[in-house]
Amino acid sequence: MGKKGNILVGLDIGTTKTCAVVGEMTESGIDIVGVGSCPSDGIRKGVVVNIESTVESIKKAVAMAEQISGCSIKSVYAGIAGTHIRGQNSLGIVAVKGREIDEEDMERSIEAAKAIAVPMDREILHTLPQSFVVDEQDGIRYPVGMSGVRLEAKVHIVTGAVTSLHNIVNAINRVGLDIDELVLEQLAASEAVLSADEKDLGVALLDIGGGTTNIAVFTEGSIKHTAVLPIGGNYITSDIAQGLRTPIAEAEKIKIMYGCAHLPLIAKDENIEVPSVGGRDPREVSRHILGRIIEPRVEEIFKMAHKEIMKAGYENLLTAGIVLTGGTAVMEGITELAEQVFDVPVRKGSPIGIGGLTDVVKSPAYATAVGMILYGGNCLARNKNYKGGTGFFNVTYNRIAQWFSELF
Repeated sequence: MGKKGNILVGLDIGTTKTCAVVGEMTESGIDIVGVGSCPSDGIRKGVVVNIESTVESIKKAVAMAEQISGCSIKSVYAGIAGTHIRGQNSLGIVAVKGREIDEEDMERSIEAAKAIAVPMDREILHTLPQSFVVDEQDGIRYPVGMSGVRLEAKVHIVTGAVTSLHNIVNAINRVGLDIDELVLEQLAASEAVLSADEKDLGVALLDIGGGTTNIAVFTEGSIKHTAVLPIGGNYITSDIAQGLRTPIAEAEKIKIMYGCAHLPLIAKDENIEVPSVGGRDPREVSRHILGRIIEPRVEEIFKMAHKEIMKAGYENLLTAGIVLTGGTAVMEGITELAEQVFDVPVRKGSPIGIGGLTDVVKSPAYATAVGMILYGGNCLARNKNYKGGTGFFNVTYNRIAQWFSELF
């Protein structure tokens, strides 16, 4: 970490862009002191498909962040996403023999909840405590000091494919960086854009990236459900390219500049210039036509997310509604369309609770990278050791190395 000892770096390796954000821990919180971003060409749906291209995009983003911040970046909190990610709830039960519950009992109950059948080609990324039960008394967030004979831990366990994790680790290591921790992207984004009140009341986070849409559902202050949908903003770009017969690169520019997901917001007499393929002259097209291409695809993303939330059984618990983040969430009209589909309040989520270069990162597109810094800061504040021989990442990496040695 650009070693002043109080520097944290978040690295978001996405399908569309790779982003590095440098944060400095201060007495009043975390200040953003550096940002680097460049197009990404080696990731598809959150998974590495070209390791050389991924390494190059990481190098460029990190170099830019180093130049702006004046720090030498040595290690990062790195995001992990992709359709290989799986989330499930689990329950762990231990006996405490009628005495006061201590931290060790808490840890034992969480370890018991981790005793699930995990295939050899998968690895546990996160074990996230939801609540505890002491002698049938439910909804306890911190049971230490309570008396009882039986302690139960309810946790959410996130697993990922070993090969996908290894490729991300390999790409980052080839740039010369260490990894403080691999962090589930929607978990990181939630640190940056959700308030404690929203998590208590019930809220769903939709992180709409280029290749995937990441879902996280919170109620009663803890994460209850995670999922990854294999669809994102790149599908909108592809539809625009085909519908308007324009190159993909131009379609992306048109989406960013003129895209609108809700037709009633578009003036009927508004036109846009569309570059043609093969050197032909540009054409003038009604912006309404662009809207008719974009709206159905965005609506499809929302309907898939709504179906996932309904399947998990949380559709009636979203009192605080939906929060949209990720690069695609910047689009005009997206909250209005989401409110029609979900029938709950919807807002865009930009990073909050930070200082420094807030004007640069105050966009849903930077929520994941900024969230990783906040996640790392929270870990350090809780005095959790995520490095060293028994840290999370070392255990994970050793399991990956062992798996590969056995396989090959």
